[in-house]
Amino acid sequence: MSTLTAEARPSLSKLASFGGTPVSTKPVPFMSTALTEADINAVNAVLKSGMLRAASKCLEFEQRWAAMTGAKHALTCANGTVALQLAYEPLIKPGDEVLVPAWSYIATVSMVVARGGIPVFVDALPDTMQVDPKDLAHKVTPRTTAIAVTHLYGTPVDIDAVQAVAEKHNLMVIYDAAQAHLATYKGRGLGEFGDAVTYSLYATKNLATGEGGLVTCNDDGLAREISLLRSHGETEKYLHESIGYNYRLNDMAGAIGCSRLDRLPEQTKQRQTNALRYNAIIKKVTGLTPPAVTPGAESVWHLYVVQMDTKRFACTRDEFCNALKAEGVPTAVHYPRSLPQQPALGDFANDDTPVADALATRVFALPMHHDLTDEHFRIVEEALTKVAQAYRV
Repeated sequence: MSTLTAEARPSLSKLASFGGTPVSTKPVPFMSTALTEADINAVNAVLKSGMLRAASKCLEFEQRWAAMTGAKHALTCANGTVALQLAYEPLIKPGDEVLVPAWSYIATVSMVVARGGIPVFVDALPDTMQVDPKDLAHKVTPRTTAIAVTHLYGTPVDIDAVQAVAEKHNLMVIYDAAQAHLATYKGRGLGEFGDAVTYSLYATKNLATGEGGLVTCNDDGLAREISLLRSHGETEKYLHESIGYNYRLNDMAGAIGCSRLDRLPEQTKQRQTNALRYNAIIKKVTGLTPPAVTPGAESVWHLYVVQMDTKRFACTRDEFCNALKAEGVPTAVHYPRSLPQQPALGDFANDDTPVADALATRVFALPMHHDLTDEHFRIVEEALTKVAQAYRV
């Protein structure tokens, strides 16, 4: 709730949050996650087959995903967090220092801690919000053995810079691409880079099966080790070569994945078109900045995250977003705090990630999906303009 009043600031009286007429009484949908008949039919076929465990549909999904991302191997698993765990376990040892993003979802870092690694937080760039390569290079110590970074919001990091640091210091690299399905870097699929790449198939992702994950890599030995870890180290029925877990996907989810892969390239292009429309809108609103993209990268826009210069407005980011919601435009904050500020990671926190810390007070995401219409964009533009004018200093 804003501490301002319409009496003190008359411009607020036009806002829906202060009793004015909203731009739209029907909210713009923040995401589009519904299954199609093709998806439902694909699942029904699996149900009728009786083969519910990981089988032919998971294998088909893996083969297609490897080909689409430029990787030699793709392995399905239970979810995106499990994908990180499966990638980290062969590549990180307990006690290893791992360079991690200060600005990301917690799973990228929490699974490093779960493995027994020591996360060292790297600050973000102020424009792309991706990992800062200069800070990454600065944070390397003799104890550093790996880099684990996120392709955040659907935009790849500066892969050349990350790989240069890794090669100079002989470090492993794991890319968390949970939000970056089909993103590319200098025309190449993300599966071509690093030691492993992980993906989430959560219900809200660009490619979603409800729950699920993927790990890609290009090393035969690593792929075999991940495969064994995924299924109790079993090489044949009741023969276990190593200790492992039950982290398999199932063929119902695999079938949804295969069905949605048919539409993913077209939906990705629509997201990219939508981002261009948003860029044009945001550039007209003084005090708001559209997200930048890493040079050479092609974003797939899982999220469209705007930055707000709070000095230009007589309100906080949250008050601004509440006003947008009242006008019919829902928003979300990814994320309300940097990872060094998370209580669960307090033992590893440092005070040298100022950009990430500041982003937590500045960013908000607008609705982004392949089903946005001209009317949705009209509502968003009108609402942004209206709220910005009412609050602008």
